[in-house]
Amino acid sequence: MSYQYLKTELRDNGVAILTLSAPKSLNALNSGMIAELDDYLTQIDTEQVRVLVITGDGDRSFVAGADISEMANKNEAEGLVFGQKGAEAFRKLEDLPIPTIAAINGFALGGGCEIAMACDIRYASKNAKFGQPEVGLGIIPGFSGTYRLPKLVGQGMAKELIYSGKTIRSDEALRIGLVNAVYEQEQLMPAVLTLAEQIRRNAPIAVRYAKECINRNYDMDRADGLAIENELFARCFATEDQKNGMAAFLNKKEATFKGK
Repeated sequence: MSYQYLKTELRDNGVAILTLSAPKSLNALNSGMIAELDDYLTQIDTEQVRVLVITGDGDRSFVAGADISEMANKNEAEGLVFGQKGAEAFRKLEDLPIPTIAAINGFALGGGCEIAMACDIRYASKNAKFGQPEVGLGIIPGFSGTYRLPKLVGQGMAKELIYSGKTIRSDEALRIGLVNAVYEQEQLMPAVLTLAEQIRRNAPIAVRYAKECINRNYDMDRADGLAIENELFARCFATEDQKNGMAAFLNKKEATFKGK
């Protein structure tokens, strides 16, 4: 499908690259981009795609935030719909059964920080900047930022960032656990694709089960979380991948996984 605000690429190894593209506005999230993102995440073939990488168009911005020119004149009812649509698209991203990696190549502010947080793993360039500056505009984070940021960096740090609306650099984002790694701009995508290939080589069903365990355990108590892990651990033994993987290990060979 052709999109106005998204560029899509599927590589031969099953790694898909989704580029958020509205360069004139530093890839700001408008209703059109959100709708296209929602459609892409609904349509994506997660049997064919093994890892999804999300990045921004250009070398200045991942996503600079939501489109303020669109939001400025919304009333309460319209604001509710706008927030719900963004949050729903980001929930679909978080709930994808396949691993997702954000390649954050510049500004990740407001909705940009929120879409990055909906990904499983975040790699950033040294020029990346992060923040939830919404209170300086008279609003609060509306695409699940108040939910995900405390989970990643703790309540105290999340409150500091959200209440102050300040912007932090990539080294500080790494220090507080908002991103996994930081690279020079030209090294960012190669590092992300190296990680994606490393993930892709592993048993896809096992990777999916691991993601399901982690995501479902997010808000559960220990007993329920461990029960889910035990259930999905057992299911792995019903797969061809488990038989092939362990046989290859015992025979000192490299395993080939079929996702069965």
